Amino acid sequence: MPKIELAENTIQLIKDICVEFENKESELINVLHQVQSKLGYLPAEVQEVIAKELKTSVAKVYGVVTFYSFFTMIPQGENPISICMGTACYVRGAEQVLNEFKRQLKVEVGESTEDGKFSINCLRCVGACGLAPVVTVGEKVYGRVAPSDVKKIIAEYHHH
Repeated sequence: MPKIELAENTIQLIKDICVEFENKESELINVLHQVQSKLGYLPAEVQEVIAKELKTSVAKVYGVVTFYSFFTMIPQGENPISICMGTACYVRGAEQVLNEFKRQLKVEVGESTEDGKFSINCLRCVGACGLAPVVTVGEKVYGRVAPSDVKKIIAEYHHH
C-alpha cells in the first residue's frame, strides 16, 4: 500500500478527537468511531497518529480496527455494500450472493468501484440470522438475498 501523506489539518483533527477522550487508551474504540465518522476510513497512517496520541502500540490499534467489522481501512463507496458471512448466511448461500456483487460491480472485496458509488465488504454476523443471507447497503438491510436479486439492489442506487 502506498503511504498516504496526511494533511496537517487531518492530523490536528485526529489529535483533537483524542483530546476529547482525554487521550485515554481505554477510549480507543470511541476515538476510532469518531475519527472514522469524520474521515470515512482508518488507514494505517491514521492509526499511527492515534496510537501515538493515546500512548499505545500501533499493533493494538490495528488489532481493534481489524477485529470490529464496523471499522474499515479503505475508503468506502457512497453506497457501501456489506455481505454477512456469519454461519447462517454462509450456509444459505451468502458466498454466491457476494460473487454476484463482485461480478456485477467488477470489484473485489475491500475495493470501491471506479465511480466511487459502491464498495464491497464482508461482515461478521449482523444478528439478523432469520433473514439469511443478509446484505446491507449503507444503513439499509436486505434479507433473504438471492444472487438473482443483486442486479435489482444495485439498480436501486444507480438512479440517485
